[in-house]
Amino acid sequence: MNAPRVRGRLTLDDRRRIAGWLDGGLGYAEIGRRLGRPTSTISREVARNSTDGEYRPGHAQETAVHRARRRRPPRRPGQPADVVRGFVDEFAALLSATGLPRMTARVFASLLTADAGGLTAADLVALLQVSPASVSKSIGALEAMELVARRPAPSIRGRRERYTIDDDVWLRAWQADTGAHGRVAEVAQRGIGIFGPDTTAGTRLASMGRFFGRLSEQMGGSTLAEAAGYDALTVVAALVHAGRPLTPDGLATALGWPRDRVVAALAALRRRPAIADPLELCDAGSGTVTVEARADRLSPAQREAIRRFHLASPATVVTVEGCRTSSPPATST
Repeated sequence: MNAPRVRGRLTLDDRRRIAGWLDGGLGYAEIGRRLGRPTSTISREVARNSTDGEYRPGHAQETAVHRARRRRPPRRPGQPADVVRGFVDEFAALLSATGLPRMTARVFASLLTADAGGLTAADLVALLQVSPASVSKSIGALEAMELVARRPAPSIRGRRERYTIDDDVWLRAWQADTGAHGRVAEVAQRGIGIFGPDTTAGTRLASMGRFFGRLSEQMGGSTLAEAAGYDALTVVAALVHAGRPLTPDGLATALGWPRDRVVAALAALRRRPAIADPLELCDAGSGTVTVEARADRLSPAQREAIRRFHLASPATVVTVEGCRTSSPPATST
């Protein structure tokens, strides 16, 4: 009579039956059918636990128990395993929503919640119940993003390593994102010059450039906290007040600064155009500079509407100094 189909690991009784059926001359397929197991399971079991051509069920059971202990997920002190697993899965789902692959997110969440010593690849395989290849691929992706550090594990036999998350991982990720956002903004600005600010492509690039430029400035820290940032705004104010192009020497003389200080402020304006937003620094020729309204701050439709409004209402005059508005005196009729 055939044995009922079973699930789970082979037991010592299963292994003793295998030994008896092998002695009786049964093949792997028939033994697998009687145990309700795939033929490949039986063939691997026999090949793994045979000595001098003889299958040893006792040795096979001891080896399996030892292997199961090694694969047991690492203990997480203080919280039940199901609570920890639930948090890891929830956090991984949130990371996946930002674009991180699901498996990579699960590995990262597991390392994030691990002890200071980190986890080995075998730990991650046991903890997540996935293949070693999946863990290896995810670790490679995290290392490429500099989110995971590799540490030797001298206490473990063999050439194994532990993976940890350093305390400064967020700073590195922040800096990487800030640089990427700034480069996107710069490329968008170049695109506006290629396609023109009044084209559909130019308008889209302007919107994208404004968004990523602002994001880069905010993520990079307060530029105004830097001396060059303060000086850059002072130079912008001076150029607005002058109402005409000035040379760096002229600015230095007017502001009472050394020329190097003016040059550094101008360099800051060129390096980070968002400092002067909604104005931008422009080269006016003959070594002079001026400031103008950024072409990407207003859409073509908005600029045209303002032009029409200005032509229809020329009486209003804006006085820059003191931000006062005035109108010319009414003429008597």
